[in-house]
Amino acid sequence: MESKSTAPTAVVVGAGAGGVAVAARLAKKGFQVTVVEKNASIGGRCSTLEDEGFRFDQGPSLLLMPEFFHEVFHDLDTSMEAEGLRLVQCDQNYRIWFTDHQPLDLSCDMAHMNRELTRLEGPAGFEKFLAFLAESARHYRLSCRYVLRANFARVWNMLRPGLVASLGALHPFESLYSRVSRYFESEELRRAFTFASMYLGMSPFDAPATYSLLQYAEFVDGVWYPIGGFQTVLEAIGKIGSRLGVEYRFNAPVASVRLSDDRKTACGVVLDSDEIIDADVVIVNADLIYAYNNLLPDSRFARTLKTRGTSCSSISFFWSFNTTLPALQSHNVFLGKEYRQSFDALFKQDRIPEEPSFYVHVPSRLDSSAAPEGMDALVVLVPVGHLGDEDDSLTDWAAVVEKTKEKVLRAIEERTGMTNLRDKLIKERVETPVTWKQKYNLDRGAILGISHSFFNVLCFRPKTKHTEIEGLFFVGASTHPGTGVPVCLAGSKIVAEQVVQMLVELVDACPGGGVVGVDVAADLGKLKYLH
Repeated sequence: MESKSTAPTAVVVGAGAGGVAVAARLAKKGFQVTVVEKNASIGGRCSTLEDEGFRFDQGPSLLLMPEFFHEVFHDLDTSMEAEGLRLVQCDQNYRIWFTDHQPLDLSCDMAHMNRELTRLEGPAGFEKFLAFLAESARHYRLSCRYVLRANFARVWNMLRPGLVASLGALHPFESLYSRVSRYFESEELRRAFTFASMYLGMSPFDAPATYSLLQYAEFVDGVWYPIGGFQTVLEAIGKIGSRLGVEYRFNAPVASVRLSDDRKTACGVVLDSDEIIDADVVIVNADLIYAYNNLLPDSRFARTLKTRGTSCSSISFFWSFNTTLPALQSHNVFLGKEYRQSFDALFKQDRIPEEPSFYVHVPSRLDSSAAPEGMDALVVLVPVGHLGDEDDSLTDWAAVVEKTKEKVLRAIEERTGMTNLRDKLIKERVETPVTWKQKYNLDRGAILGISHSFFNVLCFRPKTKHTEIEGLFFVGASTHPGTGVPVCLAGSKIVAEQVVQMLVELVDACPGGGVVGVDVAADLGKLKYLH
C-alpha cells in the first residue's frame, strides 16, 4: 500500500485565552486544527460588550504579567506590535477608596509611592515597601520558573530539586494577609496589598502568601491596557492561528467528546447539531468541571471535581453615563469597612456582604474609543458567592441586583463626593452568577474556576492530560497552572508541548510507520503523519 503524508488533526473545544493560544501553537507545529466555540466570537470571558458607542470589557480589564503575552506572539514568529496591538500603561495602577480615609493611589512611580507610604506608615514606610517588593519578586520569579513553566503530571514532580529547595521561600503555608502584615502596620496598606487575591477568587486570609507575586507584577512590570479592549489580544492570536490554517467554528456548542469503542481514546467531538468532527487529539478549553460532568462519561473523578473549592462569582454592571466622572481613575477599588468579614461572607457563607468591596473600571480614561466624547463607560464588578447545588432559580436575582446597585452607587457617591449618579446613568447591562453559568457553562457560576488553595495547585490541580483517556487534554482556568489570562497562556505552551511529545512517543513505538508518526517541527524536522 502506498504511503501518504497528512497533517495530524486536533480539535479545540472553546475559544478562550488558552484555546486560541494552544490552537495557534499546534498549527505552527504542523497540526490541522479546528476550534469549536459555543458563542459567536473569540474571547470567552475576555469578550467585549458594545452598545451605542460605549464599549466594556466583560472579563479582564487590565493586562498583567506582559512577558507571557509577548512570549505567545514571539513563539508564533511575530509580535504584538506587528499584529497591530497597542498597549498603554496606566499612570496609576489603582485608586483605593476606603470608607473613612482619603484614597490611596498606587503607582509604579517610586517617588509618588514614597510620599504615600510615608503618609500612612511613617518614615520607614518606603523601606518596608522595598523589602516587601523584594520578597514578592522572589515569589514571582520562583513561581514562573518552577510552576507556570513546568508541568505536574505526577505527584513526584513535586520533588524536583529546584521546587523543593524553593518551597520555603514561596511561603505557601502562610496566608497573604499575615505575610503582608509582617511588613506594614497600617491597616490601609495591608488591605491595599492583599485585595488582589480576588483575581484568584480567594480571600487574602486564605490565599497562600506566594500570591504577593501579583504586587511585584503590578509595581515592576506595570498595569497595562490594550487599546480597543482586552478581546483584541485574543483576536490577534486567533488571526495568527487562521494564517497558520486554524479553522474556527462559532455558534457550535459541543455535546460530547467522541471516544473510541473501548472508551480509552479521544477521537473527536460531537456537536449539539449531531455533526461529528474527527480528530487525533482533543483539547478542551471549556470550563473543566462542566466538561468532565457533561462532555465525558460519568466518573468518580468528575463527581469529585464538583466538591472542590471554587472561586467566587460576580454581579457585574456595565454602565453608560451621559457625563464624565472625573474622581474615578482607570482602575478603582472600593474596600468595605469590615474587610475580613466581607471576605468571610463571600468565601465561607457564599453570600453578598452587607458592605461589599468592589472594583470599578473606566476604560475611557485610557482609551477614548470606549465611550462617546464627554461621557464615561463604567464596568463595576461586585464579587459574590458562587451558586449552590440547590435550585438557584428560587433566588430573586432582580431584587438582589437592584439592592447591590444601590449599595454601589451610594458608596461611590459618599467616597468620591460625586452626586446624582443614578440620574446620569443612561443605560445598564448586568451579568449575575446565573447568566455567567448560562453563557459560558461555568460550574456554579464561578468566574475564575477552581480555587488556588495549596491543595488545588501543582500536582493537586486537575491535570492537563486525562489520566485514562489517550489523546485528551485540557487547558484553561481550572487545570494546571491555573486561572488568569497570562497563566492560561503559559498553560497553552505546556499543553502544546505535551501533545507533540505524545506523538513523538507514538513514533518511537512505531518506527516502521504504523498508525501515527511525527517529527517535531522545530527540533526534528517537518511534521509528518505516516500511514
